[in-house]
Amino acid sequence: MIREGDRIAVGVSGGKDSLTLLLALNRLKDFYPVRFELEAVTLTMGMFDTDLSSVADLCRKIGVNYAIEETLIGRIVFEEKHEKNPCSLCANLRRGALNNAAAKLGCNKVALAHNRDDVIETLLLSTFYEGRIHTFSPVTWLDRKGIHIIRPLIYVEEKLIKAFIRDSGVTVVLNPCQASGRTKRQHMKELLHTMSKDHKRIKSTIFAAVKRSGIDGWHLK
Repeated sequence: MIREGDRIAVGVSGGKDSLTLLLALNRLKDFYPVRFELEAVTLTMGMFDTDLSSVADLCRKIGVNYAIEETLIGRIVFEEKHEKNPCSLCANLRRGALNNAAAKLGCNKVALAHNRDDVIETLLLSTFYEGRIHTFSPVTWLDRKGIHIIRPLIYVEEKLIKAFIRDSGVTVVLNPCQASGRTKRQHMKELLHTMSKDHKRIKSTIFAAVKRSGIDGWHLK
């Protein structure tokens, strides 16, 4: 995922996953055999009053440049489009804005904080609602942007990320989205939780299926 001389824009929402990714990549620089640089990037949504001072303080503490990119994505999704299921449109707009911000910063890669649970939930969402067997890949090449998207946390369980944040004492920025907790992804989380009561290894089984799926970039290990 990371090669000599890479300049990586880390998408930082301020949530547990993105802060874990930022801290992990910054720590990786201390012993990884190739040199790379980091830029932390946060997108504003244009309608939520979010205090990002804790993220700025953390970036100063670890010596990573922090950029805040102003957008109107929230207003577009909720006020102009009036989306009942806003996540897909919002994600597409955020990806585009983040990639543009990365290009302005001279980055050749964008790091996203999707974890193992996200991989599984996305597979179920695609299967149930799109009629296709699909989830995001570990590495994606965007030829029109000339940028690689990397997802370094895809083998990390969400519960381990929660434990890391709790033990490290890092301040998390609460998700200000008005749809938070009422999405199809949240429904997938609840479904998996229910299924896990009878099949404790259900997530491991599904994740193994992803690795055998032949989806681009996935290989059985």
